[in-house]
Amino acid sequence: MKASPHAGLLATLQQRFGQHPERHPGLAWTTVEARLAAHPKQLAVLAAMEASGGEPDVIAQDPATGALSFCDCAPESPAGRRSLCYDDAALAARKLHKPAGSAVALAASLGIELLDEAQYRHLQTLGAFDTKTSSWLRTPPAIRKLGGALFGDRRYGQVFTYHNGAESYYAARGFRGLLTV
Repeated sequence: MKASPHAGLLATLQQRFGQHPERHPGLAWTTVEARLAAHPKQLAVLAAMEASGGEPDVIAQDPATGALSFCDCAPESPAGRRSLCYDDAALAARKLHKPAGSAVALAASLGIELLDEAQYRHLQTLGAFDTKTSSWLRTPPAIRKLGGALFGDRRYGQVFTYHNGAESYYAARGFRGLLTV
């Protein structure tokens, strides 16, 4: 019998799942494993999240559909997704010192969505994230239309949401993604 190409990833996900029960109270690994078996194409997305430093883990389950929400749970913003401006419009607007890309475009290429402010705040109830870094957040169109974008972090024991010009980028700012399986 041929081994699964994602056996190592599944072992990593299972170990992380077991180490952090506070992220998914009442959920059994067998439920997660069955859901992933029913949606095998999503394993490639989880592998990309893992490869870019995201350390994905389950943070919610929809009681009506059984869908699982996997989120980047690395303590700091994923290292492989930093130094990016917010979106491609912001990237195009930069005249000098353009970053390698944008958070929105990279998220789309990975098959994930940026967290919005409510999702980010929920994640922060499950642990202390972004205590040294920050993460771009999915920005409402009205704010983006005015040239801004949102990001969040945790400082002084509090979760903060801020704004910045969408074209800005920093070595310590990346983004966290969400995948529904």
